[in-house]
Amino acid sequence: ESRATVAPDREINIQWYIPPMAKESNDMKTKVLLLYAYNTSPIRISDISSVSMFSGHFWIPLARIISLREKLSDLKEQIELSMQAAKSFSTAGRTSLPEQNETLKVIPPSKPKKSDAKVHLDGKIEEIAKRCLSEVKALLSVDPALSPPLTEIPFDVTLQSITSLKDMFDLANGCIIRDGSLFNWMISLLR
Repeated sequence: ESRATVAPDREINIQWYIPPMAKESNDMKTKVLLLYAYNTSPIRISDISSVSMFSGHFWIPLARIISLREKLSDLKEQIELSMQAAKSFSTAGRTSLPEQNETLKVIPPSKPKKSDAKVHLDGKIEEIAKRCLSEVKALLSVDPALSPPLTEIPFDVTLQSITSLKDMFDLANGCIIRDGSLFNWMISLLR
């Protein structure tokens, strides 16, 4: 079966609609439409009346989307630098090369991919993450004034989860967020 007719996992599909831009004097008034659909259990296209499929939309100011995307890009960059520094630190002690008669061991790919590994955040990066995620929460709230800032990060921070979150606010492409802790948090915001 094709990917277009089956959703074997729980997933959210995010798309953006940018209406034709009228000439406005203030770019802050321009809004874009976030369209989303998600399923809470595997589905087939023949199950179109399934009770596990949901959809909706939000009008969001374009300037806030652009600002948030930049912040999420910065957060992703900080995490990548932190991961690189941790990797450099852990390999600094292993500078000797194997002797000629030693063989190199090949480690099977049983470890999770680097992008799926949970990232340890230092205090500075954790605060940046909380601010970004609080802004995501406020954007997707019916009443942003009733959306208090987050005191803890509501999902496992991995390079992949932050990349998916950043891609969610990519107005040109949108994204698909598959089952996991980020998916669960997004569903809690969209209900």
